[in-house]
This record gives sequence, structure tokens and C-alpha cells, in this order.
Amino acid sequence: MQEEPAREQDHATAPEVSAPSSSLLDELGRLVGAVRRLFGAQLHLLAAELGLARSAVSWLLVAALVATVAGVALGLTLLGLVGVLLATWFHSWIWALLVLALLQALLLAGAIGLFRRCMHWMSLPATRYEWGAMMRETLHRAEREVDSGTAGEDKP
Repeated sequence: MQEEPAREQDHATAPEVSAPSSSLLDELGRLVGAVRRLFGAQLHLLAAELGLARSAVSWLLVAALVATVAGVALGLTLLGLVGVLLATWFHSWIWALLVLALLQALLLAGAIGLFRRCMHWMSLPATRYEWGAMMRETLHRAEREVDSGTAGEDKP
């Protein structure tokens, strides 16, 4: 019986081994909880940003559609105004419409000619060589940046 009070006294004065591990587990638990909250907040922020981006793309498409419609409407209005001015000048709607049709045909032919000329310039050997050289240089620059970035990560 005397040994039991001595053992209890030894246990009371001796440091408990389970207490530090318990506080360590508590700290680790708090750390894990904090990391979860941090990444949860980051994921929530990312989801909100993606939602805004999706909304921005939708509004961007709507704005592009409105700008296109407004541009076409302005073009038709100006074309009608030119038609009225030509009709008053020629004193005939038929001549005014014929001149407008001729002007539009010339504008269309000019646009087609410019497009064909630009396509021809792109197909020239010198242009193809310059384009290829520019693409190769861009590729080599990107590879050098990737190599220098991975070399920098290896160093402490």
C-alpha cells in the first residue's frame, strides 16, 4: 500500500508525456484547419472570379453585337443620305441608285483586291521565311525562359 502513494507522487511530479503530444496534435489540427480555410477561401475567390469572367464574356459579346448593329445602321443611314443627295443632284432616283450601286461595286472590288494582295504578300518566300524565323525565335526564347526558370528553382 505504501508503494501506491509513492507511485502517485512520482506521477504527479514527473512530466506527462501525453500532454506535449496532445498539444502538438492540437496545433497540427489547427494548422490543418487554417490551411483548409485558406484554400477554401482561395477556391471561393477563384469561383467568384470565374463567374465574373463568364459574365464579362457574355457582356462583351452583347456589346460587340450592339456595336455591329449600330455600325450597320449608321452605314445604312449614311448610304440613304447619300442616295437622297444624289437624287436631288440628278433629279432622278434611278440615276442616284445606279451611282450608289456603282460606288458600292467599286468599294467591294477594292476590298477584294486589297485582300488578295495581302494574301499574296503572305505567300511570298521572303515573307514566309521571315514569319518562320520569327516563330522559331519566339520558340527558342520561350525554351530559354523555361530552362532558366527550372535552373533557378533547383538552387536554394
